[in-house]
Amino acid sequence: MSGSTRALPGGIIGHEAILDLLPRLKAHTLLFSGPEGVGRRTVARWYALGLNRGFPPPPLAEHPDLLEIGPKERGLRGEREVRLEEVEPLFAWFATHPRERVKVAILDAAHLLTEAAANALLKLLEEPPSYGRLVLVAPSRDTLLPTLASRALEVPFGPVPEEKLRLLTEDPGLLAYAAGAPGRLLRALAEPEAHRARMQRAWEALRAPPLARLGLLKELLSEEEGFFALYALLRENPRALLALESAREALEGYVNPDLVLARLALDLEA
Repeated sequence: MSGSTRALPGGIIGHEAILDLLPRLKAHTLLFSGPEGVGRRTVARWYALGLNRGFPPPPLAEHPDLLEIGPKERGLRGEREVRLEEVEPLFAWFATHPRERVKVAILDAAHLLTEAAANALLKLLEEPPSYGRLVLVAPSRDTLLPTLASRALEVPFGPVPEEKLRLLTEDPGLLAYAAGAPGRLLRALAEPEAHRARMQRAWEALRAPPLARLGLLKELLSEEEGFFALYALLRENPRALLALESAREALEGYVNPDLVLARLALDLEA
């Protein structure tokens, strides 16, 4: 396949080796792992369309044999989860045959499945229908419950090389913010005012005293992009980057968000 971002369908940038590999895979359950914004969901949709229309598939906004499920709330990670009622539609949907060839369900944020949701999903993974495929999207295999991870074939995604992102912008600040994630860069380019406001809030949070910083961090990190704004500003400060990464890991582990941010506000003191 061509390395040009303009030649790839579905808005995919990079990941040519994965696009070559996916049509040959026969596993019923795949785990698309990697950093947020690198294109895991976009490639999953491309894969679903390709299984039904052939590879490379035509760009389609939707398809009756594609179902996407994920958390309803997008706040702090410690406050989000994928509940049983959000995965239950999968079972009735997979009980009927596809309109075309293959039914593909994309389960976003699979690492946020509650225990009840994961247990319900396990039966589907153990006895998948012959016409069904399930794509789990998560940061890594380690973030999944072992019972789910052991039943999925991992397809790891890495950051997209900067030279590919330079086809979208030459702005060094935006490229630093993207950090190899085209989805993050495209959102910033699509909403420049929101991006500038987010970066300004991040700058203010870093300059504020600890108590004021705590309030600013709660506002900034109520969305995923807030973390990346801080990463971009702190890229020359290893100690602060370590503190920020520790905070993200704590939120992934469902540590109380108030405690995590209070510690982060202190750890970011210049």
